[in-house]
Amino acid sequence: MKPLRFTLSTAALALLPLPMAWAQDASRPISITPRVSVTETLTNNVALSNSAGARSDLVTEISPGIRVNIQGARLKTYFDYALSHVDYARGNSSSRQQNALNTFGTFEAVDNWAFIDFSGNISQQTISAFDTQSTNNTAVNANQTEVANYRVSPYVKGQLGNVANYEARVSRSVTSADNATASDTASTNSVVRVSNVSSFRRLGWSADVSRLQSSYSAGRTTTADNYSLGLTYDLSPQVKLSANSGQESNNYTSLDKQTYSTHSLGLTWLPSGRTKLSLLTGQRSFGNNHNVSFEHRSARTVWRFTDSKDVSTPGSQSGFGTVGNVYDLLFSQFATLEPDLSARAALVSSFLANRGISPSATVLGNFLTSAASVQRSQNLSFALLGIRDTITFLLTRTESSRLDTIASVVDNLSNANTVIQNGFSINYSHRLTPDYSLGVVLSHRASEGSTAAEATTLKSINVNLTGKLGQKTAASLGLRHVVSDSSNAYTETAVTGNLNVQF
Repeated sequence: MKPLRFTLSTAALALLPLPMAWAQDASRPISITPRVSVTETLTNNVALSNSAGARSDLVTEISPGIRVNIQGARLKTYFDYALSHVDYARGNSSSRQQNALNTFGTFEAVDNWAFIDFSGNISQQTISAFDTQSTNNTAVNANQTEVANYRVSPYVKGQLGNVANYEARVSRSVTSADNATASDTASTNSVVRVSNVSSFRRLGWSADVSRLQSSYSAGRTTTADNYSLGLTYDLSPQVKLSANSGQESNNYTSLDKQTYSTHSLGLTWLPSGRTKLSLLTGQRSFGNNHNVSFEHRSARTVWRFTDSKDVSTPGSQSGFGTVGNVYDLLFSQFATLEPDLSARAALVSSFLANRGISPSATVLGNFLTSAASVQRSQNLSFALLGIRDTITFLLTRTESSRLDTIASVVDNLSNANTVIQNGFSINYSHRLTPDYSLGVVLSHRASEGSTAAEATTLKSINVNLTGKLGQKTAASLGLRHVVSDSSNAYTETAVTGNLNVQF
């Protein structure tokens, strides 16, 4: 019961600002949308077994849920939660409940000074990159588990006269997996930053001090302290240069802390309000690191490319309000339509639902690790939003290797293993009428390790017809075919039907 107690207590912590905000915000602009969804799946391989052991089944999934959007003077938040009961016609031994949560927001505790950012996510994730992979959450798959992640980040920011701006932030992040073999994690990231005010014009400076402490229930605790000084120079309103130098002390590769020099150089180019290019290259304790990003938006398209290499630990990723590749892509595209983050989240969710596109669609699923690692991630994404047609293309490649070789843990990165994952997804949606859409999704993903036995490939095609049966009722009918090539090779064909009613 440990994961359940953890989930409920931490969810309460993440939503703690809600009652305080209501007490101070008399207008309380809030929208609440309850819903219930029923999905029937007829599959010829419910346990994703090879041809000799495949068995058919009828799977029923009942999912009551609620979406809350608050746009108050002090609190702005988006909250979407569903509890699903999954039942199998040929036996109750595998029947279970699944949680799905996406929430994020900001609470302004003290006017223009003290704030609290918070976020939470519950989803189904893959335990091992090399065991049985699946494209849906209702298959009987021992390699899939429910993972809950919550983050609370109080901070203060202000100005020291006409000399400098300051920000002090503490972020607490906790992750729990509903599986005995997976490692629960917790981290605390403390950052203090002082920078110049805008009156310095072209030349800017900054000073940063931070500490990141990460703990793994199946591993050990690591700590990284960073001190850095930075300079920026605006060559023009469109071009900015940056340089950073500092020191890092950590115990990622040793029992005691070791100290390393760090530095980085960066370039930011903003040729227009719709195009941005950022380049950063530097040196850290583990070697070279970098971060490259490019984004271009037009009236009906958005292009995005990212390439980064850095340490991956719980809490090392910053930011709030991410769901999946498709969701994030359109979240950027709709920035000019709705600058407010919470209101934009509701707008994106509605747009995707009307076209039968999953907001949480990703190319590659994360696998669970039990120690600090180094990860290089490359992503290319594109979206075309036509009057009746929507096309999204996602291409992803990640390369992960163990950084903390002191921890005695067993996962996909043990024994100096390197895991390479790559894949793509093409999603085409055509609006047949104002109320009905036809969608086709093609996807391919592969994982490989240091040996030939560590390799999996998963290919799938999904065809869905989605439409409105009434003002608050929607339905869909789908067909999918999946082919897996791994140590447990299998094929699956399934027909799905879904009815969603809002209240």
